[in-house]
Amino acid sequence: MDDGSTLTPEQRKSLDTVDKARESGPVEQPYAALGMKLDEYERVHEILGRRPTSSELAMYSVMWSEHCSYKSSKVHLRTFGDETTEEMREHLLVGIGENAGVVDIGNGWAVTFKIESHNHPSYVEPYQGAATGVGGIVRDIISMGARPVAVMDPLRFGALDHPDTRRVLPGVVAGIGGYGNCLGLPNIGGEVVFDPCYQGNPLVNALAVGTLRHEDIHLANARGTGNLVVLFGARTGGDGIGGASILASETFTEGGPTKRPAVQVGDPFAEKVLIECCLELFKADVVQGIQDLGAAGLSCAFSELASNGDGGMLVHLDRAPLRDPNLAPEEILMSESQERMMAVVTPGDLAAFLAITARWDVEATVMGEVTDTGRLVVLWHGETIVDVPPRSVAHDGPVYHRPMARPEWLDARQADTPDRLPRPENPDALKDLVLRMVASPNLASRSWVTDQYDRYVQGNTAQAMPDDAGVLRVDEETGLGVALATDCNGRFGALDPYAGAQLALAEAYRNVAAAGGRPMAVSDCLNFGSPEDPAVMWQFAQAVQGLAAGCKQLGIPVTGGNVSFYNQTGDVAIHPTPVVGVLGVMDDVARRTPSGWKSVGDQIFLLGTTGAEFGGSEWAWVEHGHLGGLPPRVDLEAERALATVLTGASAAGQVLAAHDLSDGGLAQALVEASLRFGVGASVNLEHVHADAFTALFSESTARAVVAVRAADVDAFRARCAQAEVPVAAIGATGGENLTVSGQFTLTLDELRAAHTATLPAVLNA
Repeated sequence: MDDGSTLTPEQRKSLDTVDKARESGPVEQPYAALGMKLDEYERVHEILGRRPTSSELAMYSVMWSEHCSYKSSKVHLRTFGDETTEEMREHLLVGIGENAGVVDIGNGWAVTFKIESHNHPSYVEPYQGAATGVGGIVRDIISMGARPVAVMDPLRFGALDHPDTRRVLPGVVAGIGGYGNCLGLPNIGGEVVFDPCYQGNPLVNALAVGTLRHEDIHLANARGTGNLVVLFGARTGGDGIGGASILASETFTEGGPTKRPAVQVGDPFAEKVLIECCLELFKADVVQGIQDLGAAGLSCAFSELASNGDGGMLVHLDRAPLRDPNLAPEEILMSESQERMMAVVTPGDLAAFLAITARWDVEATVMGEVTDTGRLVVLWHGETIVDVPPRSVAHDGPVYHRPMARPEWLDARQADTPDRLPRPENPDALKDLVLRMVASPNLASRSWVTDQYDRYVQGNTAQAMPDDAGVLRVDEETGLGVALATDCNGRFGALDPYAGAQLALAEAYRNVAAAGGRPMAVSDCLNFGSPEDPAVMWQFAQAVQGLAAGCKQLGIPVTGGNVSFYNQTGDVAIHPTPVVGVLGVMDDVARRTPSGWKSVGDQIFLLGTTGAEFGGSEWAWVEHGHLGGLPPRVDLEAERALATVLTGASAAGQVLAAHDLSDGGLAQALVEASLRFGVGASVNLEHVHADAFTALFSESTARAVVAVRAADVDAFRARCAQAEVPVAAIGATGGENLTVSGQFTLTLDELRAAHTATLPAVLNA
């Protein structure tokens, strides 16, 4: 990757003028090439009362990009704050607006977590795009004062058998595994979904979680006039100039990736050293404020630190250590080179700060100081190239009330219900269907992907994929820990974006509860098409309203997240895909519940009510390529009651296994629970639904299948009755087969062969 090729020669020439206009008359500025609209460019003129310098233009262009400014989503995202009650804030130490949310989990411990996207960069350059997505979200966690302890990656690709999927998927997985494994962070969960709608716009979302004591929380602000601004970490290069900020703020055109130079290049070993260096700096109490450098690079760090602090900063840009000495100041300001941090340090602490960075061999440079001028001033070899109100760059950018319109095609799609689709007519056909479904791209084993990730490094992973949720121990003395899950079904969002967002929340909530965690907080990554399309903006607004209302009903706050727009090729947008991450607390991770049964003779119960709900289901899509009707009914009170049973029974040791029911229905849950530890099951469907097909493949929500030892059955039934959760005894564990009474028997060997062959057959070809 050529560090000097990030801008076209014409753009570089124009930017290099550094306001030669003052000497030779007006020179047209390349605002459009930098992603700015004419009215935005004119607004900068109004703010400054003059023509911006080329460096100021560079800063405003990246900071006012969709990716950094949330200019199309701000008016809708306020709903999360409006719907957050005081009760929901009880355990919230840091909420929306900081680098990551922080939640109190008890005993003086806190957990910070956040999910973000690196979608477009990962399509352009799969390995580096995905790797730097992990690196960026990990630095968000560091900047809160926490030690990163795990990552998760919800991924979405085009059709499994499409040639470009075989280009993108292996590179993305290798990038995630390579970066995370080198950092020594376990990857404990996520998703891998295939759908043609993501063919030109794969979704690479990354979640990181960190742990800290309450007193160790750090925030991104520059306070204290005379305090010093220190840049430390890797040198600044030409990779990633305007990368995520501009690349993620426009729609791809037909014809494939064309923007390789904009993608950052990561160095996980440098980031690992940076992590340890930061933690020692925090321990030494020599940091007043800290900001990671991600999207928009120095432009973001300077403006956000100043805006969040006392409002003024003077910095000398020519002091920045460079990998490429030929970079122009505009390019230095826009570079998104990785593994960099910025700290605010008192003059009295500087020597101790620099001694620690030197011990870790981390380069550190004093770039300037905090002032009380209310201005962000950037000098380049003594010349003022930026003189702006920092809040106008970081927080007071454009706010759009985009036109919204319910899609004209949605009524026809919802009216096209799956009721007309042919269904298996006899037990043999049902048996064959089970084998096809467990081998289908979205239900097949993900081990080809997850085996490339280290799940147990650091020794605190109590549970990871293929279980329903990842579980981490936080406190070694007490066993206190957390459970995390991410979920979303884009087809549900395509049928009803309001319900689709709530269904994503419900599934992640249910998965955390199935593992034994008490759901406590949410982080979201809202992936949508172009905000300039009224139909997309309507979908987005509906999803935000649905998620906010759902969180309020469940009593868990949104702590932060990410919006990713422009996920479309030409005029074809992806399905609305609001990925929801839920974090739950466990008093003792030793009480965690796996998703499969290990012993023989345990009783299997189905919790919840099964209806004939197939809109957007895996069966309708896999067997018939059908997307229509309405998604499964949302019942958040039923989800809450189910979670009460699952978490309480886990803590009491009453359940030996628990698996949520979602994609693929009961059939998929039974197969996965049986294959998890190689113990079969015999079940009877008469108490599930009168129709065996519906019993097996309906995707009704608020359901889970559990295994209970015989001695605990009465106590477990009493628990369900108290919570008013429907419970049906459907069978028992044991043997080497999965037998559905009166229908079919499949050996575990048959199921395992079908379940595990799909991805290797395609991706190893």
